[in-house]
Amino acid sequence: MIHSSNRELLSIVLGDEAALLATRSLAELFGLRAPRQTTTFGAAQEVLPYAVLHRLMAARELLRRALAEELSESAVSLSSPTAVSDYLRLFLGGQEYESFVALWLDAQNRLIAGIELFRGTVTQTSVYPREVVKAGLRLNASAVILAHNHPSGHPEPSRADELLTSELKNALALVDIRVLDHFIVADTAVMSFAERGLI
Repeated sequence: MIHSSNRELLSIVLGDEAALLATRSLAELFGLRAPRQTTTFGAAQEVLPYAVLHRLMAARELLRRALAEELSESAVSLSSPTAVSDYLRLFLGGQEYESFVALWLDAQNRLIAGIELFRGTVTQTSVYPREVVKAGLRLNASAVILAHNHPSGHPEPSRADELLTSELKNALALVDIRVLDHFIVADTAVMSFAERGLI
């Protein structure tokens, strides 16, 4: 299947309805990126049929669960955070609102749970360190990878993002939970604080 075209693979998942989607971006179809406006003069954008959308979202969710299995069965490799980035893109990509997620890890850096802790608006979400600490203690976590999305499509961290990361790192250190990284997901781009030397 690796040499099959996008259209052929979509046909396996969707059958005859795949022909309707031949020109659509795969990132948009699977909700990893917000749809781009391709029509002119204010014409309405084509909406995917309900059954098609459900099948595509089911495929995306199955892939997210497969990555969660991989992360829970083996230690997270911080030298190559590709699996974490892929998982977070499936968790957060394409959302029209900002949300804050924590990937709680055990002492061997295996995934215990990936949880959305806070949900906000299109430009911001409020994060409460006390609630983050409570969630980590409830799961008996030893470490955490933090993440949030930027619906604007720009993965660059703001000064507020950097201050929040520092505040959470200090609060979680008091209960022996290490903050390993903080990722920002923006459409199909992912930025790692650890890779930038910001954590």
